[in-house]
Amino acid sequence: MLFNSLEFAVFLPIVFLLYWFVFNSNLKWQNLFIVCVSYIFYGWWDWRFLLLIGFTSVCSFVAGQLIVRFRTDNFESRSTMRFSPSWYVSAINILINVLLLAGFKYYNFFVDSFIEAFRLFGKEFDIHTMKVILPVGISFYTFQALSYSIDVYRRKLQPATNLISFLAYVSFFPQLVAGPIERATNLLPHFDRKRTFDSDKAVDGMRQILWGLFKKMVVADTCAIYANQVFDGVGYQSGSALLLGALFFAFQIYGDFSGYSDIAIGTARLFGFSLMRNFNYPYFSRDIAEFWRRWHISLSTWFRDYVYIPMGGSRSNLLFNIRNTLTVFVVSGFWHGANWTFLAWGSYHGLLFLPLLLLKKNRRFTDVVAVDRFFPSGKEIFQMLSTFFLVLLGWIFFRSKNINAAVQYLNAMFTGSLFEIPDLFYLSTKCMLFILFMLTVEWVQRFELHGLVLQKIKSRIWRWSIYLFLLMAIFLFGGGEETFIYFQF
Repeated sequence: MLFNSLEFAVFLPIVFLLYWFVFNSNLKWQNLFIVCVSYIFYGWWDWRFLLLIGFTSVCSFVAGQLIVRFRTDNFESRSTMRFSPSWYVSAINILINVLLLAGFKYYNFFVDSFIEAFRLFGKEFDIHTMKVILPVGISFYTFQALSYSIDVYRRKLQPATNLISFLAYVSFFPQLVAGPIERATNLLPHFDRKRTFDSDKAVDGMRQILWGLFKKMVVADTCAIYANQVFDGVGYQSGSALLLGALFFAFQIYGDFSGYSDIAIGTARLFGFSLMRNFNYPYFSRDIAEFWRRWHISLSTWFRDYVYIPMGGSRSNLLFNIRNTLTVFVVSGFWHGANWTFLAWGSYHGLLFLPLLLLKKNRRFTDVVAVDRFFPSGKEIFQMLSTFFLVLLGWIFFRSKNINAAVQYLNAMFTGSLFEIPDLFYLSTKCMLFILFMLTVEWVQRFELHGLVLQKIKSRIWRWSIYLFLLMAIFLFGGGEETFIYFQF
C-alpha cells in the first residue's frame, strides 16, 4: 500500500479511529491491532511477503531470549563474551537474516558477476539465475531486527518478553517499508507502555504528512518526468541538458525519500510514537561529511554503530581508520542494491570523505548554516553549491543502469555543449519553480524538524491558507500513485 494512494487515504483514518476509540482501553489489544493493520498494509503488495517478515521477527525474538538464557554469567567481559554460547546465538541469528537478505537481493548479482569474471578468461559456466521477487522494504526491517538482537547481546537492551509487542516493533506500518530504521532501544519500549492521545503532536504529524506528500507528489514526481527523459536518451542530449537531468534526479530522490520519511514520522505521531529524524536538510551541507550527517540519518548511524565502531572506529591508527571509513561507505552503497553502480556511488563518497578525515575536518560543520543570519555568506554559498555539485555527480552513478552508462553520461555532459541553454530549460520551468519553493521553505525552516512547523504564525487564516495552497498543488500537479524510489531497496 502506497502512502500516496487512495487506499491509504481510506486506510489511515479507519485505523486511527479504531486505534484510539476501540482498542485504547487495553494495551495488549492495541498492540495486536497494530500488528494486524501493519500486516494488512505490508501484505497489500503480496501476501507471501508476510511469511518472510514473520520468520525474521520470530527468529530475532527467539534469539533475544536465548542470548540471555545462555549467558555464562551476569558480568561477561569483552573477551569472555566472544565465542560464548550467547555469542553463537547472536551470530546464528545475524547469519540467518543476512543470508535471507542476500538470497533475495543479491543472489542473481553474485551469479552474474561470477559468470562475467570467468568469461574474461575464456571460461563459460552454465549457472541459472532465479526469478526472485524482491520483498518490499526487506533491507529496512532486516536491519531493524538485527539491531535488536545485537543490542540485547551487548546488554544495551533487555530482551522483549511479549511476542506481540516485538512483532509490532518490527512491522510498525508507518516506517516498515522505507524507514527510518528504528533502534529497538528507542521504539520497542513504546509498545510496552500505554499511549495517550496528544492533540498537539497529532496536528503536527498531519502537517508533516502534508509536507511529505507535497515533496513526493509535486516535487519528486514532477522531477521524475524530466530526469527519466534525460537518462533514457543520453545519446541525444546536450551537455547542459544532461546536467539539468542530473539536477532533476537529485531533487527527485530527495523529495521522494525525505517525503516518505516525513509521511512516516508524521503518521507515527498520530498514534503516539516518535520516530527518529531521517533527513536534516542535506542539500544545505557545506561539505560531504556534513551531508552524511544530514542524509538518511537512520542508515548512516546504523552503519556507524554496528559496523564502523565494532571495526575499531576512529580509535585505530590512521590506516585502519581509513579502512573502516571506506568499508562503511562501500557497504552502504551495496546496501542500496545489487549493482556495481551502487558500489561505485558508495566508493565515490568514501573517497570524497577521506581528505576531510585526513585533515581532521570531518566534524567542522555540526551547526546549522547561517545560524545567526537569514542569508548565508558568500563563502557558505560556495561551500553549499560545491558540495551539492559533488553529490549531484554521485547521483549519476546511482541512477544509471550500469557503470558504462554512468561513464557515458559524464563524458557526454562535460563537453562544449555544457554551456548551452537546452530546450529542456524552458520546458521544465514549472518543475524548477516547485524546487525553488521547496528549497525556500526548508531554508526558512532549517532550524525546525520539518518544513511545516508553523507555531510562529499566530494567524489561523494564514496557516490554513498555507495548508490549502499545498493541498491544491498536490491535487493539481501531483503525479498520482507513483511508487517510492527506496521501495526497491
